[in-house]
Amino acid sequence: MLDKPRDYCGIFGMQNHPDAALLTYYGLHALQHRGQESAGIVTSHFDEEKDRWVMPAHRDFGLVLNVFDDQEIFEDELKGRAAIGHNRYSTTGASKNPANIQPFRVHYRKGNIAIGHNGNLANAKQLRDRFREEGVLFQSTSDTELILHLISHSQKDTQLEQVLEALEQVEGAYSLVMLTDEKLIAVRDPNGFRPLALGKVDDSYCVASETCAFDIIDAEYIRDIEPGEVLVMDLDADIDSEPESYHLDAEYGTDTSQCIFEYVYFSRPDSKIFGENVDKVRRNLGKYLAKEHPIDEIIQKDTKHKPIVISVPDSSNTAALGYVHENQKLGFECKFEIGLIRNHYVGRTFISPGQKSRDQKVRTKFNTVKGVIENRSVIIVDDSIVRGTTSRYLVNMIRQANPAEVHFLVSSPPIISPCYYGMDFPTPKELMANRFDRDIDAMAKEIGVDSLRYLSPDGLVDSVKEANVSPKGYCTACFTEDYPVPVNFGIEKEDNEIV
Repeated sequence: MLDKPRDYCGIFGMQNHPDAALLTYYGLHALQHRGQESAGIVTSHFDEEKDRWVMPAHRDFGLVLNVFDDQEIFEDELKGRAAIGHNRYSTTGASKNPANIQPFRVHYRKGNIAIGHNGNLANAKQLRDRFREEGVLFQSTSDTELILHLISHSQKDTQLEQVLEALEQVEGAYSLVMLTDEKLIAVRDPNGFRPLALGKVDDSYCVASETCAFDIIDAEYIRDIEPGEVLVMDLDADIDSEPESYHLDAEYGTDTSQCIFEYVYFSRPDSKIFGENVDKVRRNLGKYLAKEHPIDEIIQKDTKHKPIVISVPDSSNTAALGYVHENQKLGFECKFEIGLIRNHYVGRTFISPGQKSRDQKVRTKFNTVKGVIENRSVIIVDDSIVRGTTSRYLVNMIRQANPAEVHFLVSSPPIISPCYYGMDFPTPKELMANRFDRDIDAMAKEIGVDSLRYLSPDGLVDSVKEANVSPKGYCTACFTEDYPVPVNFGIEKEDNEIV
């Protein structure tokens, strides 16, 4: 697998639409990049024969196209005018436990409820220990299940009150979609770590982790769910009915701390998150990278050709364009070239036997355009370096194309600490910046380049804030170790589970 951090999941919800399950399927397909291990959809409808509300579900391991590969799933199984869906990414071990595939659904004294979660609960260990003492049996190893237990244990009169009371007891990162017999509920934690947006299609509301999921179903983007907001949509609401909005009162780190890495890498460039287009922000990252590291301070050799800037496709394409454009504005000659080609048809299970399997995996994913690179001064722009293994293999491939020199620019600061709010990072000792004690020259030697340069933490924040109309703050913990919400660091975290 390639050397990049991974987001745990993407979520989607559809209210009061005759094709709720099908539209959710399309939404999950657009959000496939947020989770590629498993997918699931839960719907809700009143069963006349059984004289009660039911929540059918279809969940399995695999990509969305593989999990929902039969039209009969939508015609016969996933009935109802409301649905929620979930794409999941996990690491190892419990990732193969089918009980962890979301959305989860339960039936308790107040009826049915299903939930899909993007994020991590910072106080999950404490909650799990409490429930264990009370004799609660767990069906999964996911922290998401804890929210359902909090709801079912609440003594409040209504289901909505129970949901609100449960949410007041959880801390950390959680963007949620919940489905009850009567309502679709969308939630963002008070810090707003993970994105969640509200849209509308055919007079029905929908919610999604990113707005690219609205585009695929021709839905209108209305606004973001606000940090700390609980948005409640009745499933049988009139066309002109507005969702009800509630706000959580959290006593911990309530300053908004939206995940800045969503802009750097996770989100699709055609999405709008945190109030701004991702493409615009990524161009700004390249712009600030050029201000801090202009090309005339990088190039060491004179050649008869202009220096070329190449991206590591696809996530760094836009930042590379921004870097070139700003250098040209500054009067420095360079041009953007397609020097690396990505093979989009390599699956996650591509077999690469032998001792050079990691190198082979990189080669099945990327190849160089030798005629573009040969005898040129090459500047590679990438969004991040985690362990450094893939970067080293990519640089080696480019060296084999006989460039004059190779430099590496990163449109984010060195990653020095793990994320506890919904991203999968290696342990601190596995991060390249820590292994080399943040010695940039030693890191450059490790990946085989003539020089290595990063965007500074201040440059990252300034570039995002300049591009973004939102005045809210951002979480930069993976670059700064400044965690906005306290985390139990004794947690052994694997596969979004609490061990």
